[in-house]
Amino acid sequence: MFDFLSPRRRSDAEAVIAAINRSQAMITFDMDGRILDANANFLTLVGYTLDEIKGQNHRMLVDVAERESPAYTAFWDALRRGEYQARQFRRIGKGGKVVWIEASYNPVLDGAGRPVKVVKYATDITAEKTAAADLDGQMRAIRKALAVIEFDLDGKVLWANDNFLNVIGYRLDEIQGRQHAMFVEPAERDSADYKAFWTALRRGEYQARQFKRIGKGGRTVWIEASYNPILDADGRPMKVVKYATDITRQIGMLTDLKTLIDNNFAEIDHAVDRSTNEAGAAATAAGQTSGAVQMMVAGTEELAASIAEISQSMVKSREATDGAVDRATRADEAAQRLDGVARSMEGVVEVIRGIAGQINLLALNATIEAARAGEAGRGFAVVATEVKTLANQSADATTRISTEIEGMQGLSGEVAEALRTIRGSILTVRDHVTTTAAAVEEQSVVTRDLSANMHTTAAAVDTVTRSLDGITDAVSRVAGAVQTTKQAATVLAR
Repeated sequence: MFDFLSPRRRSDAEAVIAAINRSQAMITFDMDGRILDANANFLTLVGYTLDEIKGQNHRMLVDVAERESPAYTAFWDALRRGEYQARQFRRIGKGGKVVWIEASYNPVLDGAGRPVKVVKYATDITAEKTAAADLDGQMRAIRKALAVIEFDLDGKVLWANDNFLNVIGYRLDEIQGRQHAMFVEPAERDSADYKAFWTALRRGEYQARQFKRIGKGGRTVWIEASYNPILDADGRPMKVVKYATDITRQIGMLTDLKTLIDNNFAEIDHAVDRSTNEAGAAATAAGQTSGAVQMMVAGTEELAASIAEISQSMVKSREATDGAVDRATRADEAAQRLDGVARSMEGVVEVIRGIAGQINLLALNATIEAARAGEAGRGFAVVATEVKTLANQSADATTRISTEIEGMQGLSGEVAEALRTIRGSILTVRDHVTTTAAAVEEQSVVTRDLSANMHTTAAAVDTVTRSLDGITDAVSRVAGAVQTTKQAATVLAR
């Protein structure tokens, strides 16, 4: 086909084809799509050897769905008409491997201008296509998740996604072509900082922070956003893309938190101070209580000792009253025996009184008989008189004895009654002593328990004192933590 070319031009053409063959993948088909030849670059790209594909149809390199489509039929119809086809193509290599190529299908004409074969030159763009697909997937994910808006370098709105439109409440046609300043408060849009913000973006400098923006109807919107200058092939900024997240609710919560901080931390500080003071006062009181308890411990020990002595004395008193009761009982019995003896003596006195009466009667008779006898009975009369005198004396003595016996009987009765009263009183005293001794014993037990409890209480008060010291330290640490939390919360609420 190069017969019309000069040798030099033919040589140049062959050199060009050789250069293309070295740098690109090349494959040749007849007009029915059968493979005639392929270079090493193409074989490497699809993973086949030439023997595996030579004579096979181009369809083997195409996905099933595509090869059965009208578009694929039209593709080859155009080539058969001699029409050049060039774009990116998805092809299938050996083992089903997906290959992306940037290719041109070039019909080769004969001398009559009729297509006789097709030469395809291709470049492997699988990596680029995969990266582009990944990037495109990421962009779709970003645009699905985030609010996105694009500006030119003068700040005019080029485009915005639905997420951004939902955040600010506008439709796209209401903002497209308008200035970014429409979303900014008047005080900010007229400020030097706002001008510097856009100047930095035009220099290609990334800007990111929280921004307060104004939505439709003057509604305040807070966003966490980044303004990203997009560079052209020469590295010069050509537009700005903003990715944003609506944080209006979070800012509202932080505002509420700031209010909570302002309203409540003073009360917390006061409570901590009060706790510190009360803990200190409690520690002081516990120290005083500890001293008082120690004194009470000593007092209860002395009380226990005194009660022990009283208990011993009560035991001795009970023994003494028992002895007194016994002696009073014996004295009562002796008084009763004395009364019996006195009553017996009263009988004897009556006998003596009777005998004295008889003697007196005999003396009277003797006197009468002596008087009758005259001088002869004078000596007998003297004796009778003496006997009468003795009888009268005996009568007088028995009378006195009787009187004394009666007095002794009365006295012994009084003694017996007094002894019975004394015995009753002693028995009552003994009962009281017994009851008191039992109460003293119970009190002794209670006092011992009290003493033990006081020792326990003293130990507990010492523990409380140490605990209050710990509480004071803990309250101090809490105060420090509250101060730190207050500072952190204040920073958070900014």
